[in-house]
Amino acid sequence: MHETESLRDLAVAALEELKALDVTVLDVRGKVSWTDFMVVASGNSDRHVRALARNVVTRADEAGQPPLGVEGDQEGEWVLIDLADVVVHVMLPRVRDFYQLERLWTVPPGREATTG
Repeated sequence: MHETESLRDLAVAALEELKALDVTVLDVRGKVSWTDFMVVASGNSDRHVRALARNVVTRADEAGQPPLGVEGDQEGEWVLIDLADVVVHVMLPRVRDFYQLERLWTVPPGREATTG
């Protein structure tokens, strides 16, 4: 398995280990130049969001892939973990509903952009 896919799977496993809600993986290769995968998950409280994010960071550190950065871990409403080729977003459900990242990065079948 490629290193990027292993890192994606590590992030998903770390989230599932602490019972993250609605874990979704978005393959954004070819859509953005700064990452290959986005992992989006929810926690049921700001404390849960922070714990989920800390677990992803811990597991990545243990695998020798420390994050390039972590944002939002003080507030716990939306924590972003930058693992380079994998970006992890852990959010409260209301924040996730508001920003709808999955919808932003998903193109419905038959609606691909065309040039002409």
